[in-house]
Amino acid sequence: MPVMRMQQWSSMPEAARAALCARGVEDIFNPALRASIGELIADVAERGDAAVCDALQRFDRISLTPDQLRVSADEIASAQVSPEVDAALEDAIAHIRAFNEQQMERSGDWHFAPEPGLMVGEKLSPITSVGLFTPSGKASYPSVAYQLAVPAVVAKVPQIVLVVPPIPGGSGEVDPAVLTVCRKLGITEVFRVNGPAGIAALGFGTESIPQVRKVVGPGSPAVTIAQVEMQRHGVATMMLLGPTESLVIADHSADPSRLASDLLIEAEHGTDSSVVLVTTSRELAEATERELAEQIASLPEVRATAARSALGPNGGCVLVDSLIEAAEVANRYAPEHLQVAVADDEVDALVDALVNAGEILIGQHTPFSAANFVIGCPASLPTSGFAHVSSGITAHTFMKRTAIARADATALARMAPSVIALADHEGFPAHAAALHRRSI
Repeated sequence: MPVMRMQQWSSMPEAARAALCARGVEDIFNPALRASIGELIADVAERGDAAVCDALQRFDRISLTPDQLRVSADEIASAQVSPEVDAALEDAIAHIRAFNEQQMERSGDWHFAPEPGLMVGEKLSPITSVGLFTPSGKASYPSVAYQLAVPAVVAKVPQIVLVVPPIPGGSGEVDPAVLTVCRKLGITEVFRVNGPAGIAALGFGTESIPQVRKVVGPGSPAVTIAQVEMQRHGVATMMLLGPTESLVIADHSADPSRLASDLLIEAEHGTDSSVVLVTTSRELAEATERELAEQIASLPEVRATAARSALGPNGGCVLVDSLIEAAEVANRYAPEHLQVAVADDEVDALVDALVNAGEILIGQHTPFSAANFVIGCPASLPTSGFAHVSSGITAHTFMKRTAIARADATALARMAPSVIALADHEGFPAHAAALHRRSI
């Protein structure tokens, strides 16, 4: 069996194109799963910590009492990782901090005078509290912890709460690498909880877990549904962060061995991942297929199975007639991760044409794994096509803008006829009276 499903974009029926681009959404909004998560959310709202502990027992087979939900200061202080991992965490945190600090330097308060006597502008300030969900289960994800937490720290959010499911099969232990990240960033409010129950607990607040105004973090469809459902209870969430996905645009100049390796980066995450190669070269596609078959054989079985699903029924290779068509495919797909592996003289025009992607990595020296872990660009990115309207998690995610205006008497007098005319037209007499009574 070939690794990649092969399709020609120009001959694909519309239904096939839509199916390729609709990955993950049906699972996320599955009615039965939504109903189940809705019941769990209602239980957490009613019973607090007891419901959170019950969810841990039911879904994770881990028995904890409410007083064990919070990770103690001693646990955070004593968490240990290898020197190599510790150095890698320092490296990654430094890069992400630098990226977000630069972003903040390019933002800020502003104002201008649209007419004499009138000042308008915006004030930028951090949100008051945030909950960060770090997944566990398929793998250890300290990278998610720092990708979420560093931007929140740089944004100077006053209260940062991190929730993470315990290590599967344990007695409630939390991944020491995640705790090491928390220690390095000064995050002290850390809780071991089941994903959907933890999202609900952050939104409502429980006896142990503080209530926050916004919750972000990737996870399973159940975690994503929990975030969507909690919006009905006044909790802000940023975007869908569902199963991972990537798309690579390549032409004849790409190296098929590197191309196969880069396709496997996101493909190995899980059987719900989606990975697509869009190429103008059938010869490259065939060479990459041979490389994939060889490289997958060296992966552990669980990762190989995931990769075959991601590159087979969930994704595959799409042949296009031109790089212009490749950009059209990519923009419709709106991938979480996008890599451009084309000839140097084609890069600028292609990147200019790409508008819907969580990130764009240029060249075969910029693999997804480098961006996922160290480069510093956001790596918690919109999935399932939401790159059409959303961006990755950065310091801006944790900031809000407040409009500010100040008028003097001359400016208000100049605007008064317009204000009164519109107030009269819309039937709001008090609006107009506020100006009439000023003898304007």
